[in-house]
Amino acid sequence: MDVKTNSASVISVLFLCLFLKTYFSLGADTISVNESVYGYSTIISAGSVFQLGFFKPGEAENYYVGIWYLKDPHKNIVWVAHRENPVTYSSELRISDGNLVLFNDLKIPIWSTNVRTTSSDSVRAVLLDSGNLVLTDGSNLSEPLWQSFDHPTNTWLPGAKLGYNKITKRSQVLTSWKNSEDPAPGLFSFKLDPRDNSYVILWNRSTKNWTSGSWNGETFGLAPEMTSYNIYEFVFVSNDDEIYCTYAINSSATNFSRHVMDVSGQIRQLTWLPAGNRWNLLWSQPRRQCDVYAYCGAYASCDEWRLPFCSCLPGFEPKVQSHWDSNDYSDGCLRRTRLQCGNNTIVNGEREKFLSIFNMSLPDNQQIVQATSLQDCEASCLNTCSCTAYAYESNNCSTWTGDLLNQRQLRADDSRGHTLYLRLAASEFPHLKRSSQNKKLYMLSILIVVIPCAACSVYYLRRKKRGTKDNRRSNKTVGLYDSEKHIRDFLHSGQLRVDEKKGIEVPFVVLDSILAATGNFSEGRHTNKLGQGGFGPVYRGKFPGGQEIAIKRLSSSSGQGLQEFKNEALLIAKLQHRNLVRLLGYCVEGDEKMLLYEYMPNKSLDFFLFDRKMCILLNWEIRFDIILGIAKGLLYLHHDSRLRIIHRDMKTSNVLLDGEMTPKISDFGLAKIFGGKQMEATTNRVVGTYGYMSPEYAIHGLFSIKSDVFSFGVVILEIISGKRNTGFYHSEEALSLLDYAWKLWNENKALDLIDPILRETCSSENEFMRCFNIGLLCVQDDPSDRPTMSNVVFMLGSESGSLPSPKQPAFLVKRSLSCRASFDEKPLSRNKLTDTLNEGR
Repeated sequence: MDVKTNSASVISVLFLCLFLKTYFSLGADTISVNESVYGYSTIISAGSVFQLGFFKPGEAENYYVGIWYLKDPHKNIVWVAHRENPVTYSSELRISDGNLVLFNDLKIPIWSTNVRTTSSDSVRAVLLDSGNLVLTDGSNLSEPLWQSFDHPTNTWLPGAKLGYNKITKRSQVLTSWKNSEDPAPGLFSFKLDPRDNSYVILWNRSTKNWTSGSWNGETFGLAPEMTSYNIYEFVFVSNDDEIYCTYAINSSATNFSRHVMDVSGQIRQLTWLPAGNRWNLLWSQPRRQCDVYAYCGAYASCDEWRLPFCSCLPGFEPKVQSHWDSNDYSDGCLRRTRLQCGNNTIVNGEREKFLSIFNMSLPDNQQIVQATSLQDCEASCLNTCSCTAYAYESNNCSTWTGDLLNQRQLRADDSRGHTLYLRLAASEFPHLKRSSQNKKLYMLSILIVVIPCAACSVYYLRRKKRGTKDNRRSNKTVGLYDSEKHIRDFLHSGQLRVDEKKGIEVPFVVLDSILAATGNFSEGRHTNKLGQGGFGPVYRGKFPGGQEIAIKRLSSSSGQGLQEFKNEALLIAKLQHRNLVRLLGYCVEGDEKMLLYEYMPNKSLDFFLFDRKMCILLNWEIRFDIILGIAKGLLYLHHDSRLRIIHRDMKTSNVLLDGEMTPKISDFGLAKIFGGKQMEATTNRVVGTYGYMSPEYAIHGLFSIKSDVFSFGVVILEIISGKRNTGFYHSEEALSLLDYAWKLWNENKALDLIDPILRETCSSENEFMRCFNIGLLCVQDDPSDRPTMSNVVFMLGSESGSLPSPKQPAFLVKRSLSCRASFDEKPLSRNKLTDTLNEGR
């Protein structure tokens, strides 16, 4: 009995071992003769960096052999063996006749390394920690028979060459996937142009969309991100045999990196954030999605002012609905009604017509035709069967034949806009007319419903307010009807007034689109939640076409309310500046109130600045550019915009960073508009964040453009020191960063303030001292002593000339509340805020 039991146990253990070997991992980095990868089995590089095995992209049923970073929970693929020939689950990758060969379920070879070898018994395939899969004869890894780095798919890894072989006349090319679930070659490719030593993005292997500019010995002229600094080192090599560029990681802040030719048509560099266990976008080119050539496909226009970006031209519909609804680029559009060109077909007494589309950038591949008038130009196109559109401007007639590509819808005030006359079947015009009429009827019906409801709401609120005031008088009590309760009542009352909606200059986005883009505000393991602010939670979303957005969702428990919501929606939509975050849309449906912003992949400045690992990514050049960018954004708000705006909550967490680390000032919920020659104002409702508030505002409720200047000064000192202003509380050194900085300035020890991370990368001591000086000038106690933002920008940009000596800063220490808390209360007395004056030596 025991013998039988032991035999059964041995058999079970052997079967389990065989099962684990077959379905999970070979436990090694090599495929040797008589070994294979199939099913769920994989190989892992020696340092456990990369993994190779079969994968199934998205919801597709097909399988491919690929390589991915082992620690990447989303298994982003960096290399695919057989892009155009998917296989089934029962396929096998093994050594055969001296090559690495993939056999399908019928044992037919469908992919091979395809090299000639003298001996097949010693050939093996090894996955290296660089992500390179090499085929070698024996143990000689330095001279492989074949390597995956020579045959990239859509990803460029550190250590790999991306260039041009002068002998074979062949290039290494990154080619995008066809879509997120199909790794077959897509429309966009990234390669080196050996004629001028530049990298280019091509559409359909032919049309140049973007160039990096030529290598100048240190960087590529139009792609400053591809350079050598403390995190990444790009090396350009040109010799008799080849021209190529490679790059390496020179920082302990991140282990992994990848450049991806994305399905969006953008080349993107991503770096791994170990702390967040996720990929972070460093930069992408072209920067704007609508700058990608033919991003929306044929007969579709790209509009940066609407969500989603892509839409069919009138009279057309999506060619492939599944792609149109996905996060990939569009396959373009098809006519709803075919043209009857050449048949002189008359529909309802009319032949084909032209529809006027205004404010368009014209399609590519135009042909110039001789015409003396608009009517002549139209007749020329109408008499040519293949002509699909025309434009006439300044006595110039342009026509197009075949597909219309790369057209964009521009804003009405954009001087680049033209009128495009689109050829449509006559039967389309009644349809378009009905559609227009339906829209007008719909809007009219909305107004019929909304206006009476709004009037009733206003009447109800006024009655309620009057009744509350009467109750307050009769009871002689104070505080039951404060601002927070008033906002909650206002929120409960319903929507924005119709006249207020007219003032919002961004699109209204329906709730269903937002729910689809955010996965119904998903929480848990696959959450789209980016963070939580005073306004409420912030979510990440993706619209069809691949556009990423950030959604601020008003929380019912928010300390802020409808007034802040309206303030931000009405205000920021009127602001257009490179250093201000861009509002893309808003949604007010039922109890939901949301603002939609451009997505900032690098989060906020404080995320990098105050993290001892992440701050390595902020070298001196990047920090100085951030300081200058914030200054220019505030200058625009104070002086150059249509309105004079005081931000009132300027701090590092309200500075967002895009893919190129460009700073964008955000969160305008507390901002105030000044009219005419108004320079300052007072309030009984002091709002903001301790550590950044000017003393005159925190104590007396007095705010002006100089309040923002004070906050900016604190931000400068935090950026150059890497320390929080509030981080010095309870410290023996100083009560605040301002206190500490003032002591160092007076003791001629200014360089002691510099962030230790910057000591090797700060190439300009004068630039650091200039920033230090300007920071202290901005935080002076008397607002009249502080410079304006125009003076700040001038001082930052001036490399010569002396700066004024700063006077003593204002040292404000909050004792009773958390040093990082935002607050919303009446002006505080001096027993709550201590104005500490330290004499400098």
